[in-house]
Amino acid sequence: MGKTIIISNRLPVQLQISNGNITAIPSVGGLATGMKSVHSGGDSLWIGWSGLTDEEIPEELSPKIDEALSEHGSSKVNLTSKEIDGFYYGFSNRTVWPLFHYFLEYSEFELNNWDIYKQVNQKFADAILEAADDDDTIWVHDYQLMLVPQMVREKKPDISIGFFLHIPFPSFEIFRTLPWREQILEGLLGADLIGFHTYDYERHFLSSARRLLGLEVSFNDIHLDDRVIKVDSFPMGIDYKKFNEAAKKNESTTPNDQSELQQRLYKHKSADPEAKFFLSIDRLDYTKGIAKRLNAFEYFLNKYPEYKEKVRLIILAVPSRSNVPQYQLLKREIDELVGRINGEFSTVSWTPIWYFYRSMPFENLIDLYTTCDIAWLTPIRDGMNLVAKEYIATRTDQTGVLILSEMAGSANEMNEALLINPNNFEQTADALREAITMPKEEQQERNAVLQKRLARYNVEKWANDFMDSLLNQKGKDFSHVARKLSVDLMNTIVDDYKVSNKRLLFIDYDGTLAGFHKDPQKASPDEELYKLLDSISSQENTEMFLISGRDKETFTKWFLPKKYNMIVEHGVWISRGGEEFKMLEKVKKDWMEKILPVLESFVDRTPGSFIEEKNYSLAWHYRNTDPDFGQKRATELNTVLTSLIGTDDLSVLNGNKVMEIKSSNVNKGRAAMRMYAEQNYDFVFAIGDDWTDEFMFMELPKDSITVKVGRQKTNARYYVESVKNVRALLDRFIY
Repeated sequence: MGKTIIISNRLPVQLQISNGNITAIPSVGGLATGMKSVHSGGDSLWIGWSGLTDEEIPEELSPKIDEALSEHGSSKVNLTSKEIDGFYYGFSNRTVWPLFHYFLEYSEFELNNWDIYKQVNQKFADAILEAADDDDTIWVHDYQLMLVPQMVREKKPDISIGFFLHIPFPSFEIFRTLPWREQILEGLLGADLIGFHTYDYERHFLSSARRLLGLEVSFNDIHLDDRVIKVDSFPMGIDYKKFNEAAKKNESTTPNDQSELQQRLYKHKSADPEAKFFLSIDRLDYTKGIAKRLNAFEYFLNKYPEYKEKVRLIILAVPSRSNVPQYQLLKREIDELVGRINGEFSTVSWTPIWYFYRSMPFENLIDLYTTCDIAWLTPIRDGMNLVAKEYIATRTDQTGVLILSEMAGSANEMNEALLINPNNFEQTADALREAITMPKEEQQERNAVLQKRLARYNVEKWANDFMDSLLNQKGKDFSHVARKLSVDLMNTIVDDYKVSNKRLLFIDYDGTLAGFHKDPQKASPDEELYKLLDSISSQENTEMFLISGRDKETFTKWFLPKKYNMIVEHGVWISRGGEEFKMLEKVKKDWMEKILPVLESFVDRTPGSFIEEKNYSLAWHYRNTDPDFGQKRATELNTVLTSLIGTDDLSVLNGNKVMEIKSSNVNKGRAAMRMYAEQNYDFVFAIGDDWTDEFMFMELPKDSITVKVGRQKTNARYYVESVKNVRALLDRFIY
């Protein structure tokens, strides 16, 4: 068993330089805490940025920093101030952060920042590659490093890689606005397991992978070349025990041992035992909805004036990204709102809002959690929101009310809270009133359920569940029946090919020799392919057939001058050595006038689809439609056609984004066997990519070399990953 390598933008330690000495202090953040069970002992390494730019590190101190970090199982990635500006403050926080949180108007699409993002991701990938062995397990974290999985995969194709996104993944309609959307998806798909906080984010990602990359998605598995990537949701928890025990300790302290904040809070509480404290804790970020919350508070005081001087809103806004313009504007807006509301409603003995713009030590957070009657946490969009879970964990007597935005990821597992839409001030005001008047018994009933759930699914279980799922994914066998055509197997096949006396080759075209195109007529052969086929077809004792569902007119134009042997329309027509096509099978076509209007009606109702009329078959293509809608229509059409064809001896073939209706007595397997029966062959080879090629794989003799392109369930003996691999294999037949 290899080691575990964790990668995040920042390391779980903070460096302090004093008088030429380096001190590394462990962080207490959620991720650092959660990864304790994974990042322990000598079998793990954490790679990340140290928090100091190259310009801030004296050259003579760099070795000392490495030494201090190594004591904590960490290793640094060196970044310049320019890289931090472009990668972190630029692309990560001015492009990805607002876009993924649905603030499209704040998203900046600067090419220079994207280029720096790629460069820095490559730095992280290189640091991993330098430290990693093939049996190691890699876990990459968050939106700053979305290109890293594929960068590592390219150099170490068999290593186990997991990725977890700690922010929302947006809907397809939002994500598609990103200029580099395909590159981001491809970067993430380098992982074996991609994790999100909620099923909604998972669903959005799967939708984008289907729509933008055209990938096959089966439940939560994505099929890509020779790999299957699992996409799943893992809601992140907290260190429940830490918060719960800290709250118990806080409540047992004597007045003399209490913090100054705690003493002030108790003083105000005791002055009016009926008064209620609302607590709002967030980073100062436009996604948190602080300004909207202040406006909602004003609305509440006006709607329910009887609660004036009976409630107080405590706002803790933790400074964040203060050099980004939107955050500076937000800070000014909140300052002005607090001032205006306090100025409007304050009395001699009552200030409605207490506003703190600062970070607070852990002990003071516990003071706030244990003292405040109601936690009011209503972000406009939030990946998870762990503050909600921390508040519940500290309520040792199970009193207290949580008002939570339904836009927060944690809302999915905290249904016992009062869930609201933060944009609905009427609903918010009513929820505040309900929280104030909620009976103690109801509070305890709700919180008992929440606490039990949070204690069970804590942050350590989150990390262990992800790692278990990643290890399980690595151990799965996705090859089905076929074996991957390894180098050794390929060498054996090529050797058999060279010593054989009479060879027969059947080679499919679309998806095998050439990739798919939105317009089938544009998937024409290139010069490299012509050269490859010329070389094979000209070899002595070799019969090569291009065997395709294509119409004879297209293959006449593309290949007849080359004098290749060709079988088209799934076995209806044959051409040998440059002769005009002749019918290989007697086929009826009177059924077509009955089916064509049905297909036309589906084209009318399915934007992007079209009909390809062949001589003896009809094909309905839906590659250019929305993937979900196209699949829905294909299922519907299949049902309609099955009932229509009845006893007409017709078949419906479901290919790659195409449905074809043809005579049942014609298929590639039947045609291939007719060619095989003509002579004694001691080497038979067939290769293809979709369901129509399975007839060949089933009909040809068992000792034939049958190869599937792509890693799906198949009757072929072997498989290769892609068109590129097909050409490399056929190239080895040339000698």
